[in-house]
Amino acid sequence: MLPATSKLCAAISYRHLRNMTAVGDTLSPPGLRRQAAVAISQELSRLASRSPGPSTWIHQVRRRSSLLSSRLEEKPFSEMQMSYIKQGEEALQKSLRILEDQDDWKTETVAGNGDKVLSKVLPDVGKVFRLEVVVDQPLDTVYGELVDNMEQMGDWNPNVKEVKILEKIGKDTVITHEKAAATPGNIVGPRDFVSVRCSRRRGSTCVLAGMSTTYGAMPEQEGFIRAENGPTCMVLRPLPGSPSQTRLTWLLSIDLKGWLPKTIINQVLSQTQVDFAKHLRQRLARPVPAAC
Repeated sequence: MLPATSKLCAAISYRHLRNMTAVGDTLSPPGLRRQAAVAISQELSRLASRSPGPSTWIHQVRRRSSLLSSRLEEKPFSEMQMSYIKQGEEALQKSLRILEDQDDWKTETVAGNGDKVLSKVLPDVGKVFRLEVVVDQPLDTVYGELVDNMEQMGDWNPNVKEVKILEKIGKDTVITHEKAAATPGNIVGPRDFVSVRCSRRRGSTCVLAGMSTTYGAMPEQEGFIRAENGPTCMVLRPLPGSPSQTRLTWLLSIDLKGWLPKTIINQVLSQTQVDFAKHLRQRLARPVPAAC
């Protein structure tokens, strides 16, 4: 299950956009977009400054966010689209702050091949899980499967029934609808998620982040409980000294909703991450179809 992240409403609460709407009759549309770009850039800088001493790869990804204002100038986005971009950036920043704090992580499981799931409890988020694995494929191959081919995930991950892109916003942001399969024995019934996802690539590091959101064209579906995920992200980096291998870190935070004991939830989520690594390897190891 490839998730996406935290508890939405950024579109409503983002005061910069509301304030600009109020004075919109005195500003031209280009002026609105410039002010929006500056406001979002300032907000991202404020978020980043809260976390002192980031590691090199986190600092590189945050530098990538400084290009947001220029991207907004390249294409006119609606107010709602800009709010989705902001939500994706917020998910990315929150996820990086969680990952850079190395304290208090507890081991949930360690597989025989070295795959490891860790967890910690955060006051404002709840329990989060972190998968650490090494995949015997170069970064571009892994990135292509998880980003470019995300709608095919249901073909190779039994925990996912369907991933559908509802809207693309620029080059880096998408709104998705994901249907998760029921667990064996229907211990956890079918869930679905509506998420905003953003992808960032800086040098040799890629981050795929997301959070739950609302999308008017995708209301709650019959037969599914609408769950929430976030903040979540996947970080891809070449293994030092071995560019043909990729280190994958997956931060997972999900509220499955419904009446489920925490012990069952914790077991399901940690096992979901272990299963994901196994199925991803199997997918990437498949023979490449011959060209016609």
